[in-house]
Amino acid sequence: MTVHATGWKNDLLLAACATLVVLTVNAVSGFPTLANYGADNDSMLRLVEVRDLLAGQGWFDLHQYRMGTAGGFVMHWSRLVDAPLALLVMAFDALGAGTAIAERAAQIIWPTTLYGLTIFVLMRAAQRFAGANVAMPAVLLSTAALFFLVIYSPGVIDHHNVQLLLTAASLWLLMEAPSWRPAALLSGICAGLTLAVGMETAPYVATLGICAAALFILDHKERLTARGFGLGFAGVAFLVFVATIRPTDWGVAQCDAFSSFQFAVAALSGFGLAITSTLTASTVRARLASMLALTVVVAAAVIVFFPQCLASPYAGMDERIRTYWLADVVEAQPFWSVAIHQPKLMAARYVTPFIAILLIGFQLRSRRLRREEMLAAILLVVAFGVSLWQVRGSTFSVAFAVLPLSAWIAQIRLRASAAPSWRISMGIVLAWLVSLNATWAGVAVAAQSAVQRAPQQINSDPDHAVTCGKPTDFRDLAALPATTVLASSNLGSGILMFTGHRALAGPYHRNVGGNLAMLDAFMGTPEAARAVIQRERVGLIAICRGNTEEISLGLDAPDGLAAALLRGDPPAWLELDQSTAGKPIEIYKVR
Repeated sequence: MTVHATGWKNDLLLAACATLVVLTVNAVSGFPTLANYGADNDSMLRLVEVRDLLAGQGWFDLHQYRMGTAGGFVMHWSRLVDAPLALLVMAFDALGAGTAIAERAAQIIWPTTLYGLTIFVLMRAAQRFAGANVAMPAVLLSTAALFFLVIYSPGVIDHHNVQLLLTAASLWLLMEAPSWRPAALLSGICAGLTLAVGMETAPYVATLGICAAALFILDHKERLTARGFGLGFAGVAFLVFVATIRPTDWGVAQCDAFSSFQFAVAALSGFGLAITSTLTASTVRARLASMLALTVVVAAAVIVFFPQCLASPYAGMDERIRTYWLADVVEAQPFWSVAIHQPKLMAARYVTPFIAILLIGFQLRSRRLRREEMLAAILLVVAFGVSLWQVRGSTFSVAFAVLPLSAWIAQIRLRASAAPSWRISMGIVLAWLVSLNATWAGVAVAAQSAVQRAPQQINSDPDHAVTCGKPTDFRDLAALPATTVLASSNLGSGILMFTGHRALAGPYHRNVGGNLAMLDAFMGTPEAARAVIQRERVGLIAICRGNTEEISLGLDAPDGLAAALLRGDPPAWLELDQSTAGKPIEIYKVR
């Protein structure tokens, strides 16, 4: 018996209901992610960018003037995320809500809307993957998976949730292409937009493009899919290039942000795919030859004109910044580090995608995968591979795992309906349990408490990687006259968001000068630190005693300024603001 997938209206309604339930839970609990930002530096700096834009900073001007050494530095983020947030703030401001309430509304509405849309997209993709009615397991698994990823929580307004939505939408639309003609074009548009938002999605965008080309090579009937995807990808890349990059910078290539490099690759590959799929003869050999020729052209263009972008993204990073910042960024850790130091995170991020891949493998043993199944399987495997390199890839693999897991649960439910038994009922319960990330996180916590815990490295626990993330923690600092503040990089975004000061350091790879100056000051002797402070015109030093970054600096440089301040032994040229003694952030004034 064939069970048909549900309609899109039904899926949209289910996704909206699930989102409303999660929003209600957050509201009843007092929006905890807004009450304490913790280590969510990107969301704080994103709001700072939105404020700067609304205050009159130019659309093309991505300078962050209040962070780093004199003059600041240029951020690598896209205005494509700033724009909807700014519009939301403006809309509520125009209604008389006031700036603070308008910002809070935007911080709640934006991620919540993305949450609901991502649930809907995953549900539609799951229906396509299974070719059956899997609406109920899909909505429950996707809601739970995205909830525990945290990237859709109120206040989380960085670009990761946007990227996941667009990547998942591109996959779903590519799956839909044979039955809905505009889907391929829209899939290419989503792929181009997610690449424009951030380079983290480059592996998935490349995979989607290769899949569109491979479908055309294997089946001439897929030429419309390849042509639509290519036109959408190249077309939106052109629009983004013109809309977000100053004309005087059109010739500048940046490897970590959308620029002439990404535009050239998108235009060549996208338009090339569209033209080739239109003109190539209807033989597999001819189609394969044309795709190989296109690959050679794109590769040659990159090698000749953009060779600098073939290196690792962090190849030129200063070793001290790599050691004291990148090595402690949780999302940049490889699997082996996560497995050793963060078993809870490992269990929550890696087990369900692995199970999903095993399920697909079992399917391959018995039959050939359908087109939709193959597309989802390829992207899931690629995302899982990326997650082995850096844990940030698990954001995508956890979401894509919902598709085969939903189909698996639905199959067991069908067997239970056909021939009910207690064994099949137990199988359904077991399938639900192993498909939920929360189950594996709980197992990891239980196992960890049952055995002797090995000592953890500094910053190895993401739940306690940084303190001083509450707005009230910065109240005393905000009350002082504006100046440049020396603090650990983990406090940089908070200083910009909650005060009118400048922050010397911030957790961003382009802020090289400011971060090196912070390391020189905190790890150098008090005399060396004073020279840096005078050079950078630092007026205040902020210390968060629970901040593991500062603890790490103090342990590695016991004779340095950070260690002295953590001991409560400041040099004579620093004066503790007694009103802040014992508070989360202690403030020292430079005499």
